[in-house]
Amino acid sequence: MKALVYQGPGKMALEDRPTPEIAAPTDAIVRILKTTICGTDLHILKGDVPTCAPGRILGHEGVGVVETVGPAVTAFHPGDHVIVSCISSCGKCDYCRRGMYSHCVNGGWILGNTVDGTQAEFVRTPFADTSLYHVPAGADEEALVMLSDILPTGFECGVLNGKVQPGATVAIVGSGPIGLAALLTAQFYSPAEIIMIDFDDNRLQIAARFGATTTINATDGKAVETVMAMTGGRGVDTAIEAVGVPASFLTCQDIVAPGGVIANIGVHGVKADLHLERLWDRNITITTRLVDTVTTPMLLKTVQSHKVDPQRLITHRFKLADILDAYDTFGRAAATNALKVVIEA
Repeated sequence: MKALVYQGPGKMALEDRPTPEIAAPTDAIVRILKTTICGTDLHILKGDVPTCAPGRILGHEGVGVVETVGPAVTAFHPGDHVIVSCISSCGKCDYCRRGMYSHCVNGGWILGNTVDGTQAEFVRTPFADTSLYHVPAGADEEALVMLSDILPTGFECGVLNGKVQPGATVAIVGSGPIGLAALLTAQFYSPAEIIMIDFDDNRLQIAARFGATTTINATDGKAVETVMAMTGGRGVDTAIEAVGVPASFLTCQDIVAPGGVIANIGVHGVKADLHLERLWDRNITITTRLVDTVTTPMLLKTVQSHKVDPQRLITHRFKLADILDAYDTFGRAAATNALKVVIEA
């Protein structure tokens, strides 16, 4: 089969690899129909994720068709159309029982990290019964690729951890795909204001169409000043960090109100300063999280009922044979206006 293989920092190639086989009774083999590229994949290519070794097939998102299942799999059968979760959960360990699937002692974020992933024609999915989701009949499978990772990540790590409330003021630093996913799902809770901060006017225009009440281009270095002026010097109730660089985390610290929450989503590859000398007395909560995908069933219902439309995040489409072009397009988003790219296997 064809598969996109990580070859070390800055290197990848489309290679021929053996089709995966059942390795454990709880496995399923899924034929991938659609997959995508995540910002985390770019972090891997930068060398920010040391657990991902050269030789690994990348990718942790996708929709496909079950080919074969192990003898312990009961919820899925060959021919079933499924969403492949970015998180593999055994459902039995202490962390899984607490809803922290991302820290499953037998799984967690392993696809495209410590085991071969979804940017291929086939993928072996561990713990299939608790790591796959049925695709409803008639659903837009391309849109459902966004339920593998990006939508639950924006919702769980940003909105839920950020304790977004009705009438609250929310700022999202970073108007990329994850920031926009947080924007779409924050609206479930009817905040009074959602402020989007970015350097890219195109992404800010998209954010305005997606429901942002205010957009701020941070190029002039006055984003913090603008937010504080808007809020009467108070700051925002929830500041969501959706980039993964020190400057965006600093912006969140500068704009959060007393009693507010800083919810970090971004993958940080280098250290970021925490200014406790300014925050120690302000009753601030700072949260971190790796997506657990516990909300995927609920989000699937919201997509089916058209309360949220993840199709709006897709800007480009490619064949698997052209996945290197897809990476180039996604990696140069400022020039290509890319958000999510869908790859057809």
